[in-house]
Amino acid sequence: MIVIARLTIRELVRRRVVWVLAALSIASVALVGWGLERLVTLSRADGVDEVQIRIGVSQVLILIAFMFSFVLAMTAAFVGAPAIGGDLESGVALAVLARPIRRMEVLVGRWLGCASIVVAYTVASGLLAIGVAFLVSGYGPPEPFLAIAFLSGQALVLLTLTLALGSVLPSIAAGAIAVVAFGLGWMAGVMAGVAAVLGVQLLGQVAEVSRWILPSDGLWRGVVYGLEPPFVVLLAAGRTQQIAEANPFYASMPPPLAFVIWSVVWVGLVLAIAGWWFERRDL
Repeated sequence: MIVIARLTIRELVRRRVVWVLAALSIASVALVGWGLERLVTLSRADGVDEVQIRIGVSQVLILIAFMFSFVLAMTAAFVGAPAIGGDLESGVALAVLARPIRRMEVLVGRWLGCASIVVAYTVASGLLAIGVAFLVSGYGPPEPFLAIAFLSGQALVLLTLTLALGSVLPSIAAGAIAVVAFGLGWMAGVMAGVAAVLGVQLLGQVAEVSRWILPSDGLWRGVVYGLEPPFVVLLAAGRTQQIAEANPFYASMPPPLAFVIWSVVWVGLVLAIAGWWFERRDL
């Protein structure tokens, strides 16, 4: 498995995927840094209160994380979909699996290699964006490493789903389904909050169950919690709590420990199911 993982990383580097991701991250963070610097400088020049500036910067950071989560979903789909599906379509899998190696080892090795790239990309980009925001505004989120950890978990969930689908479906279809599932999961999370405010229990329960079927939206709440400053939580506490929780960019608490554990188990289960199917698939 380790050999397969190393070969996967080398392949992604050779195909310049790593360098493209690095260049896009640097360009995006530079643009965001310039925008934040202008926002903070002009606000201070107009005499805006420092607390209001920090609230504004914190909300911009959450919006950046939201945009980045979709970028990560696309990255996971782009990297994970051809990891198995591409090998099957090109015939490379026939040459690899002709050797004394189990298909499950190939699947897990591919996952480890892709996961290393995706997590490294998430951590590097997240720390760079937070560092630039702190440099230009003087504000840093309360739990930056927790936010990045949950963001990495989100990426791993999408990568696992894409890789599993790629072992059954063509790579393009696998990537498209994974990205659409990510969007639907986020929408279901929003509907769960709105349903709680309106008192529609059935819709709220259905939307809540969807978070356990695909944990990406639940992990997103952990990202928001890590980036949300305490004074925003205190301000929201003065309003009806259900109304505040309906906001997809607000989280007063991180996901429960049971949900975090389930997310880890979910990744293992999906990989196990994909391996079971891959072992029995006719090449």
